Amino acid sequence: MKLDREIIELKGDVSSSPLYNEDIAPIGRKDRKWGTWDIAALWVGMAVCIPSYMLASSLIAQGMNWIEAVMTIFLGNIVVLIPMILNAHAGTKYGIPFPVFCRASFGTQGAHVPAILRGLVACGWFGIQTWIGGWAIYMGLTVFFPGWEALPKHFFGINFPQSVCFLGFWALNMAVVFKGMESIRSIEDWGAPLLIGMGLLLLGWAYVKAGGFGEMLSTPSQFAPGGPKEGKFWEFFFPSLTGMVGFWATLSLNIPDFTRHAKSQQDQVLGQAYGLPSTMTLYAFIGVAVTSATAAIFGETIWDPIVLLSKFTNPFVVIFAMAGLTLATLTTNLAANVVAPSVGFSNLWPKRISFKMGGLITGIIGIVIQPWKLVADPTGYIFTWLIGYSALLGSIAGVMLSDYYWIRGSTLDLDALFDPKGAYSYVGGFNPIAILALALGIIPCVPGFFATVGWVEVAPVWVTVYHYAWFVSFLVSFGAYGAMMKALGESLTPGPVEA
Repeated sequence: MKLDREIIELKGDVSSSPLYNEDIAPIGRKDRKWGTWDIAALWVGMAVCIPSYMLASSLIAQGMNWIEAVMTIFLGNIVVLIPMILNAHAGTKYGIPFPVFCRASFGTQGAHVPAILRGLVACGWFGIQTWIGGWAIYMGLTVFFPGWEALPKHFFGINFPQSVCFLGFWALNMAVVFKGMESIRSIEDWGAPLLIGMGLLLLGWAYVKAGGFGEMLSTPSQFAPGGPKEGKFWEFFFPSLTGMVGFWATLSLNIPDFTRHAKSQQDQVLGQAYGLPSTMTLYAFIGVAVTSATAAIFGETIWDPIVLLSKFTNPFVVIFAMAGLTLATLTTNLAANVVAPSVGFSNLWPKRISFKMGGLITGIIGIVIQPWKLVADPTGYIFTWLIGYSALLGSIAGVMLSDYYWIRGSTLDLDALFDPKGAYSYVGGFNPIAILALALGIIPCVPGFFATVGWVEVAPVWVTVYHYAWFVSFLVSFGAYGAMMKALGESLTPGPVEA
């Protein structure tokens, strides 16, 4: 892909269109403020979170050594970086967010389908991450108020201090959202170096305190010759790689929400390349190394950094660690889990729902789902449902990239994206080919997904297909959409299909 420097702006006034509001309007060249550092800092802020810290744990528990686990994470993030950069191109070139970009392939009304599918999983993650941030504050404060643990749980299964910490962190998220995207950029910019510094300090503390990083880093792989799982490495590696890709699969869809603010294609490409794989790999290693050291320091292996926080008694260390966990969760939550549904809800009814109102809707859903109950079984809900669901969404990326590159040669009619009767109106605002290709990409993965969550029993081949869910759904929808649009596209749209 060439890094063209072209930025396309609106030719006419589309402000009266029912598909337009200021929050989803194209951002012109003079209003672009995000450079390479801003994009890289965005990824540092998103990647430094508790799930990233704990990401290698399941791989090691299944038999990988630390090098295999960390390299699998690195490779997965290199793979997902490709669709991330490709999807980001349209955001930077045309200044448009994800739901508006979807109008080109799914139709002016059909764009709601991928936007809501993306937004729903973000709402789930928002509630969970908000609970984790509030829980970090609560666990830090229990060092000073140990009696809290004995308080009765009256508020839907949590006690009063827990609910106050959760709602306090929720309010902090909402306050930043109501200040807009520039406030999110500011927090990510100054938060990035702090988070990197805190991670390295934690690594140094663990090394000094334990007199090394402990036994975990010298434990051999169970897949090595003579090991209990000898010869089965690749059987485990590829499903694990799919899981790593699925971790950020949703962000690879709505990355235009951020890169529409980028000054150039070079800024978005380099910023993402610098920020994503390096940070995810670093924090996966920090998680492994510090956890390994906890066995020597505390006599038990502690993967959860919030549980680790509860082991400290020095007030200064507790406050410092609590602030670090809170900042890490805030920067991840704002960028990864608030922006997508906020823009998606705004796109549903542009003249009535603003970005701020969309953020408030996201926040309310985050409370209603009672995330403290969801995290009580993270294996079942977070890692099986949410990451599995994310992997299925490779089909959305397949449709979008097939349309943008194969069908249109990365050339869109910007004004028509806001015209309900224009080139992207298709059939009543829906492109039936896109909906069909989306379904075709998802269908092969559904039996294995249902088997994984324990709903049905299926033949092993379907479970194998699900292990490659993101790749399968992406390739099927990419090919199906492109072939059908080449054959039938001209009959569905008033405007030209070819660029």
